[in-house]
Amino acid sequence: MLIRILLLWIVLGHNFSAAADAALDDRWAKRTKACTHCHGAQGRAGPDGYYPRLAGKPVGYLYNQLRNIRDGKRHYSPMATLLEPLTDAYLMDLASYFSNLHLPYVAPIAPLASGNELARGHALVTQGDASRNIPPCQQCHGNSLTGAAPFVPGLLGLPRDYLNAQLGGWRTGQRHAQAPDCMSLIASRLNPQDINAVTAWLAAQPLPNNSEPLTALPALASGIIRMDCGSFTSAAPLPAPKALTGLARQGEYLTQIGNCQTCHTAPGGQPYAGGRAIETPFGTAFSSNLTSDPTYGLGTWQAEDFWQAMHHGKSKDGRLLSPAFPYTEFTRVTRADADALFAYFQTVPAQAVANRPHEMRWPLGTQAALWAWRTLFFQPETFKPEPTQSAAWNRGAYLVHSLGHCASCHTPRNALGASQNSKSLSGGMVAVQNWYASSLLHTNEAGTDSAQTSQLLTLFKTGQSTQATVSGPMALVVQGSTQHWNDADLHAMLVYLQTLSQPAQAAAVSTAPSPKQPVSLPPSTEGLAIYKMHCATCHGNQGQGQPGDYPALMANRAVLMADHTNLIQTVLHGGFSPVTSGHPQPFGMPPFVLTLTDHEIAQVLSHVRSAWGNQADAVTAQEVSRLRDQRAH
Repeated sequence: MLIRILLLWIVLGHNFSAAADAALDDRWAKRTKACTHCHGAQGRAGPDGYYPRLAGKPVGYLYNQLRNIRDGKRHYSPMATLLEPLTDAYLMDLASYFSNLHLPYVAPIAPLASGNELARGHALVTQGDASRNIPPCQQCHGNSLTGAAPFVPGLLGLPRDYLNAQLGGWRTGQRHAQAPDCMSLIASRLNPQDINAVTAWLAAQPLPNNSEPLTALPALASGIIRMDCGSFTSAAPLPAPKALTGLARQGEYLTQIGNCQTCHTAPGGQPYAGGRAIETPFGTAFSSNLTSDPTYGLGTWQAEDFWQAMHHGKSKDGRLLSPAFPYTEFTRVTRADADALFAYFQTVPAQAVANRPHEMRWPLGTQAALWAWRTLFFQPETFKPEPTQSAAWNRGAYLVHSLGHCASCHTPRNALGASQNSKSLSGGMVAVQNWYASSLLHTNEAGTDSAQTSQLLTLFKTGQSTQATVSGPMALVVQGSTQHWNDADLHAMLVYLQTLSQPAQAAAVSTAPSPKQPVSLPPSTEGLAIYKMHCATCHGNQGQGQPGDYPALMANRAVLMADHTNLIQTVLHGGFSPVTSGHPQPFGMPPFVLTLTDHEIAQVLSHVRSAWGNQADAVTAQEVSRLRDQRAH
């Protein structure tokens, strides 16, 4: 990974001096509130003994851990949710910020352990156990156990509970590093008594006067340690992308409109090599390999085969495709655009990654079941321009109902997972993820009018505007798709959607229930107190927000929507807005899933919905509990 990290620094202009400057910037303290909520002020460590210190750790180690959590090699759901929309470059920014915070450690608390247990721990840490091929901890973590730049963490100043949890994670396979995964191999040779002894001794040790990580490991320089562990091994730089021309270049742009890479790239995997898990109410589908590989990808396909998949929902061999691949929307893609997409995929470097079979509940994934579903709910279509409308309107309609596949999320679905076309774009729950995709027809949700065009163009390009911030599944849409659209296409989409939001058409087009009438609530003393403690620092005492950083809650239609789902999800799980070229270092909101009770979240949200002139109904603890339980399962 060393070469890749150095490339990130060189290409993006990040270096240690720049990171040191960033450490002095109060905006970085604000950006990292989502981190320090659990890891303590300035990353000094959480107060409960579980969340470790971030300040001063080697930058490469912090970067690797952030990537591993985001990509599923290290499992911790609250952090994985936070990091999902963040790029490698921004993870490096975060790692550099915390690495350059040189702060004193707190004194260790001596754990309760017997003399024999401490002696055994000391022996394993300093000498290892040659009979079981267990090297001493000092071999990689340094004689002072303060770690070594850029990849090796220190082992002192950490609570015993945290150390136990991490060694247990390595031992049971819940934590992984880049292959070859040396730490997993070593931990597998430790028995529970060894782990208890090692963590008891480590947690009892004071830090040396100089607690900074070493600049290099003597064992590495002397050849005692070979650089064959994933944490040390440098990765070859990624090949430079080919220069595209003609049809392939057009196809590359169309893949961005369709957000193809987001679904067809597994976390931590190569672009378009497939394997991303797509959870549905009926089981898990796995995206396919779209690279030019002749065995697993599209290397032996012809343009006609690709057209069959897009327009008819059938693979090259005639096999019916799962509607988790939204061919129900892509069927309207023109043949010319399908050919351009195919031309681009033929230029994507081959990746020999086998396609993973779907894991659907029987018999729902069988060809017979798919045939029956298609008979009921699918008919190939072509997009037909409306001659009475403008070219921009028709372009917008085409983008929304074909490659943009907006209805896949913004339309309610029936019990068999088919879109209810009579309620197209009227809003719907995103299955399994349990976020509400707002109605694109009603201006009190996500419907729009011409007065909002400038704000919405900014929102779709950067992920935030002065009035809103994108979160939840839509963050991945902005990051992977709309930020790359040209201005003409974004404008065309808005032109089309604005006509749907006109009052004269809204009643005829939408069958969504009428929004609830505003309700005045009595002020909640408890909700106000919770708001002042946890929210006011970022969102302001009067809900005014901080332009460019944190959205206003006053007169915010996302706050006032009749459906409470997204508000609750945001408070429970937090998150960063998407990383975009126009906003490469977004701010994050911490998760309160482990901090606030269902009752407390209901109280603070009810306060927000009734304060500063806001008028909306209350949020109940039962609603919070339901969404918390759904996410847990």
